[in-house]
Amino acid sequence: MNEDLKGLKPQKVFGFFETILSIPRPSKKEAKMTAFLYEWGQQKGLDTTKDAIGNVLIRKPATKGYENRESVCLQSHIDMVCEKNSDKNFDFERDTIEAYVEDGWLKARGTTLGADDGIGVATALAILDSDDIEHGDIECLFTVDEETGLSGAEALGEDVLKSRILINLDSEDEGEIFIGCAGGKDTIAKMRYDKEDFPQPATALRLSVKGLKGGHSGDDINKGLACANKVLNRMLWKINRDYTIRLSSIDGGNLRNAIAREAFAIIAVHPDDAAQIFADVKRMGEDLKYEFRSTEPTMQIEISETQKPKFVVDALTNDDLFNVLYACPHGVLAMSREIPNFVETSTNLASIKMDDEFIIITTSQRSSVESAKEAACNRINACFSLVGADVWHGDGYPGWSPNPSSRILKVAEESYERLFGNKPVVRAIHAGLECGLIGEKYKGMDMISYGPTLRGVHSPDERLEIATVEKFWLHTLDILKNVPLI
Repeated sequence: MNEDLKGLKPQKVFGFFETILSIPRPSKKEAKMTAFLYEWGQQKGLDTTKDAIGNVLIRKPATKGYENRESVCLQSHIDMVCEKNSDKNFDFERDTIEAYVEDGWLKARGTTLGADDGIGVATALAILDSDDIEHGDIECLFTVDEETGLSGAEALGEDVLKSRILINLDSEDEGEIFIGCAGGKDTIAKMRYDKEDFPQPATALRLSVKGLKGGHSGDDINKGLACANKVLNRMLWKINRDYTIRLSSIDGGNLRNAIAREAFAIIAVHPDDAAQIFADVKRMGEDLKYEFRSTEPTMQIEISETQKPKFVVDALTNDDLFNVLYACPHGVLAMSREIPNFVETSTNLASIKMDDEFIIITTSQRSSVESAKEAACNRINACFSLVGADVWHGDGYPGWSPNPSSRILKVAEESYERLFGNKPVVRAIHAGLECGLIGEKYKGMDMISYGPTLRGVHSPDERLEIATVEKFWLHTLDILKNVPLI
């Protein structure tokens, strides 16, 4: 057993979480996790099914005396965001997450921890495995591919669930209960480029941005964090304007739902300009670090001479790329006019990648207002269309409209105040949750979402506040005990 997890409470939850840490589960590659859940449910003698896409449903009958309670579905996703530091040697399809405890938080060494939503999965399994918990009929739904497309929830059959109460175990602020979420859609642009021979004379320089916090493109978009792609391009645009440079390669960010933490580019510059460019980058780096001094204290901006590559991007695409990346918005687009301090609409300049023919830019838009979401997507489309890029949108997913009159919300509020002596915060979340898709399929489904405290999700800084897990556990058990009568 991982010595750092030994003795953590509730032990049954952390015991299952340790098992989950050892099972590879990248989005769209959850087969080992799906197999584990299915076999575990069968071995426990529970009604266990698996659908074509890989979602697993495990049912457990009511305990004695609770047969007249409404059935509840506990829902969590089994995939995880696979992000690591660039200097970390780690294979997410084979290796065990290296968890450790520091100052009351559970963290991972150089990678995402996967508590989003592994801790929800572990909690559901602990409930299924227990013989001393009072509850009515429960269904535990474990969905695949939440992080990269919500395709598990999208593929869920409309006649699978018997419950008409659903508790989503995928929120990240203990003491808060969520009753609504934003919808989202991706916008992807492809810019074709031509290769030209590396110019002579010229010096090759590598410019990099790293040491940023990154984070969830929904939950963290309003926290003033730097986007590595935007920071890198600000410098490239200025250097190109002052000296004329040629881009050879660029790589920034990875996942559509994560704020980019690292980005780099290799450029060709005239040898006579190299020394001054070094000085300018140092000055710009100091300015940028000052600008983000409170939110990105470990920002690193580096420039160095590097081996000359074989080609550079053609001049027109070179300039168009720097201009369009500067013009492309990133961050909060609108705050709610109805809910104080609530982000309504945002966009994330998630990643910039290159292949042999194209530069591919992935962005992600979110909004709790459907028309505003579409307007944000169209704004990004218009921006990249101005430079002749091919632009298309993903299918997207719906938001979840709040229901302040929810019966299960009333149970959860009363339970929290009874257990902990203060009222929970009830609000909507800017991130996407599977509740939106499930609610579309099961009209009238009564839903809430909550969880223990997580920070730095979708980045190697992801951490789980250990003390909040026990409160999350006790709250969940008390809710199940007090579910309304049929």
